[in-house]
Amino acid sequence: MTTPGGPAPVDPRTDTSYPALAQLTTMRVGGPARRVFTATTEAELIEAVREVDEAGEPLLVVGGGSNLLVSDDGFPGTVVLVRTTGIHVPHDTACGGVTATVAAGEVWDDVVAHAVEQSWSGIEALSGIPGATGATPVQNVGAYGQEVAQTIAQVRVWDRLEGRVRTMFASDLQFSYRHSLLKDSMISAGQVTPRYVVLTVTFSLRPTELSQPVGYAALATGLGVDLGARVPLAHAREAVLEQRRQRGMVLDPVDHDTWSCGSFFTNPILTLEEMSAVRERAAQRLGPGGPVPPEFAAGAEDRVKTSAAWLIDKAGFTKGYATLDGRPAGLSTKHTLALTNRGAARAEDVLAVAREVRDGVEAAFGVRLVNEPVLVGLQL
Repeated sequence: MTTPGGPAPVDPRTDTSYPALAQLTTMRVGGPARRVFTATTEAELIEAVREVDEAGEPLLVVGGGSNLLVSDDGFPGTVVLVRTTGIHVPHDTACGGVTATVAAGEVWDDVVAHAVEQSWSGIEALSGIPGATGATPVQNVGAYGQEVAQTIAQVRVWDRLEGRVRTMFASDLQFSYRHSLLKDSMISAGQVTPRYVVLTVTFSLRPTELSQPVGYAALATGLGVDLGARVPLAHAREAVLEQRRQRGMVLDPVDHDTWSCGSFFTNPILTLEEMSAVRERAAQRLGPGGPVPPEFAAGAEDRVKTSAAWLIDKAGFTKGYATLDGRPAGLSTKHTLALTNRGAARAEDVLAVAREVRDGVEAAFGVRLVNEPVLVGLQL
């Protein structure tokens, strides 16, 4: 690993003489890292992590950088960029299924596109999600009626605490909404960091030219089919990409609406009593005949999920919202759930908007939103 020279007297977001996290994240904010190492093989990845841990230095493992918001002060340790590649499919597949083992550094949308091209069904609704494959099991990435938990068979990881490679099966990972064991398991060595570094992810997919049943109303409408219908994989993928483009959720260097971490807040999961209180507040705020907060199944009889985007909008933070002090950050003009860098934002600008939205929603509806991106050197 190579240590760069001292800081240059320029904005680290645009300078290329030393590594800045703004250059490595989709939000495009974050100051310099003390050291950056790019791992292109699994052996390099393990060795880099081991070396940093043995030295007792702070470690930040970065894949696609799509779920990170990093301090303007940067990171006072080593950033390991995961750039491993490869998709391995055994020739003999059991029970007519397809088992695909994907390196953690593979660009996730490239993996989805490859699956669609090969007529492997199960992840087509996850098209257009930025980031690397290794991040998908950590957050149990999901969209448009699918989650990776539905297709992940196992994940190979480097266990930093035990200093060995481990295989974790889907049943071990405790998947739930935007959550897994990988997200919770931490170690502390002067800082609190993830215990596991993902090496490969193995998916169980179905060999068919048709999508899984369409499980999202807007997607079904875009496809011109009923909920539960199955459509050609390529059609499903393009319909998902179109939905995401409409919401500014497909990366585009010239579109500031896409300079984001995607959905900044998770959809709240509430008790039935809490949901009833939200409905009452909504009626008081919007009138007894006004809009009502949406409700979705949350996987438990005593829990219900509601929409963070709805709460944000009805609390008065509409698309394109910007703070009165003119900060270069705000809500996307296409989707209230995305906090965006309008071109020259710093991390504190983004956090200022996030705090205002979070506090406004809590004041309006009594629900405290939780951030989805990982905050590095920051607190919301």
